[in-house]
Amino acid sequence: MTAFAALHHGDTPLLLPNAWDHASAAALAARGFPAVGTTSLGVAAAAGLPDGAAATRDETLRLALTLGSAPFLLSVDAEGGFSDDPDEVGEFARELAAVGAVGINLEDGLGPADLHAAKIAAVKSAAPDLFVNARTDTYWLGEGEGERDGEDTLRRLDAYQQAGADGVFVPGLSDPAAIGALVDRLDAPLNILYAPTGPTVHHLADLGVRRVSLGSLLYRRALGAMLETVTEIAEGRSPRGAAPSYDEIAALGRP
Repeated sequence: MTAFAALHHGDTPLLLPNAWDHASAAALAARGFPAVGTTSLGVAAAAGLPDGAAATRDETLRLALTLGSAPFLLSVDAEGGFSDDPDEVGEFARELAAVGAVGINLEDGLGPADLHAAKIAAVKSAAPDLFVNARTDTYWLGEGEGERDGEDTLRRLDAYQQAGADGVFVPGLSDPAAIGALVDRLDAPLNILYAPTGPTVHHLADLGVRRVSLGSLLYRRALGAMLETVTEIAEGRSPRGAAPSYDEIAALGRP
């Protein structure tokens, strides 16, 4: 078992914060997080490109190259693998592993489950040690938390586990009873996307969740803080809250 995989089987769930550039990743690692993920929305928005449209392959690989040798474990959000060709997805995964990434997040976008399973199998063949977190969007893009969503989720996750997924991810699922029931039906660790209006990390731990991702939350809150600060200054008020000093930020760029 790799060090990253072991974090999914510890006494507490892996809380995985998601970064969008070197500074955000380095700051999270300096705060003591042993593993950092990337956020596809943050990477895409920072580059002026659409998220979820397979437009950021180069930007994602470039960020992985920047972060892969850093002193933390790196998991990369790769949308759907930036291709519908499983072999191309496998090759991208091999490139990620070569630059130091230890995990990859692959989303199905509610496309054919057998195609997503083939991508997972291709990744495990090309980069056997890369932790594959297989995401299904049944709740994220579906109509809600009804029985049909639950049945489709189980069907898809079963196919992804059989294809070799090391973990499974169901963003948008927030009902505690449904989360607990899903944990009981899975062999792989369950990843849930944290939501401020959903269960706390401690509650998710009690339900058996093994990984809690923050997704684009930190990026969106960072932009929100920026806009709030400039608005306060423009209105003649002093900005609330503390900001890291110039020297603290500058230090993040030093080897």
